[in-house]
Amino acid sequence: MAEYAHDPVFQGFIAEARSEAQVWVLAHGEDLLVVESVEFEDTDVMPFWSNEAAAQAHCNEEWAEYKPEAIPLDIFCDGWLKEMYDDGVLIGTNWDSELNGPEVEPREILEALSQLQ
Repeated sequence: MAEYAHDPVFQGFIAEARSEAQVWVLAHGEDLLVVESVEFEDTDVMPFWSNEAAAQAHCNEEWAEYKPEAIPLDIFCDGWLKEMYDDGVLIGTNWDSELNGPEVEPREILEALSQLQ
C-alpha cells in the first residue's frame, strides 16, 4: 500500500467511502463499466467513485447510457474486492473528468479501508 499511501486522490476516496459507507460504480443494466488500464498492458480496470456526483459526471458521451449505482461498503469489501482480485481487475479510484486517477489492486483498497476502522 505504500505506493498510494500519500496519494491525495486515493486517500480522499478511502476517507469518503468510509464516511458514506458506500462506493459508486457506473452501470448500464447488468453491465458494469470496465475499461483497459492505461498503466498496465492486458489489464482491466473498474472505476469507482466515493460519491454519486463524481460518478454521475462521467455519464456522458460514450458512457451516456450508464448510471451511477451505489454499492454498500460491506458488500464491496466482502464480495467485490475478492472477486476483482481473483479476476486480476484493478480499481480506478475517483477518476477525474480526464480519466486520471490511481489504478489500485483490490487488496490495497481493502487494506486501506481496514486501517480506518
